[in-house]
Amino acid sequence: MEVILFIVAGLFMVLGVLGSFLPVLPGVPLSWIGLLIFYLIPGIGINYLILGITLAVTILIYILDLVIPALGTRKFGGSRKGMIGATIGLIVGIFVPFPFAILICPFVGAFIGEIINKSDSRTAGKAAFGSYVGLLASSFMEFIVTFAFLMLFLYQFWNYKELIF
Repeated sequence: MEVILFIVAGLFMVLGVLGSFLPVLPGVPLSWIGLLIFYLIPGIGINYLILGITLAVTILIYILDLVIPALGTRKFGGSRKGMIGATIGLIVGIFVPFPFAILICPFVGAFIGEIINKSDSRTAGKAAFGSYVGLLASSFMEFIVTFAFLMLFLYQFWNYKELIF
């Protein structure tokens, strides 16, 4: 039973890290669920302090993840269509076999979204840059937190490895 719970917790942790780049997956909440499952393994005991602090961080990052891209778009005069374009561009960039596609496609998507929103190319470029910066800042912030949660998970696993295996 312990091994199964550990594997499930590990899968949630990996999905959380992937979710920091894939906008369709809520990265930080998935990582937190992985931590919760880990602490539910019989014999480990629930550490309410760690779970409480990480839950507070999860809620804060989740809210910021929704706000930061919008702020970046608004700051540079962008629209909702630009933000949607940046998100679509990010998803496309993941599957394009070009080495820097994950960095270029969100900008291109935001630019196309702004052009669709009837912006001229100069305004669209500026707004696309804002959407792009907001999306990258949000993804980077989420990656840092999910990576920290993963390191906490691995540290706790190391302390309890005899109990699990």
